Amino acid sequence: MTHSDSASSRPIEQSAFDEWPPELRSLFDGTSIETKGGFTASLLAVDEAGRVRTSLLSLGELFAPDTRTLSFALWPKSRAAQAIASTRRATLTFVFDAAFYQVQLEARPVPLDDASLACFVATIETGEWQRVGYARLTSGIVFELDDGEAVMTRWRAQVEMLKRAASAAA
Repeated sequence: MTHSDSASSRPIEQSAFDEWPPELRSLFDGTSIETKGGFTASLLAVDEAGRVRTSLLSLGELFAPDTRTLSFALWPKSRAAQAIASTRRATLTFVFDAAFYQVQLEARPVPLDDASLACFVATIETGEWQRVGYARLTSGIVFELDDGEAVMTRWRAQVEMLKRAASAAA
């Protein structure tokens, strides 16, 4: 019996990065969020007690102003926002293009006077993606909107707020 180069015998594909690859920069560029589906990223932070705190973020709460930066917005009283403000660390995970991504971030809060959300600007410490030949990731966590137009209007405003936060942090 011989082994063929079938998908089941291919090893894991993986790569590391310290800058957003072009396709992710395009995903997080704040444009055409209504056409980018129900993309959801999981933002994880560990609080002072060692507990993991998670927030699920849409493209209306994420913005990459350049190749090494990510601005994101959280509810100010959320446990994840409090943990990130305290530790200055977060991990962003998501599925994109049939691969699992994990991005380690160093984050800092950026106060904006008129913002109802807590804004953070983070730098990529390291990122990595991986996929296997025998199983294709088709999606991560995905959502559907009940009142799509109202949510898109709010998200567009939030992306503009994140652009201001990125400029203020620069």
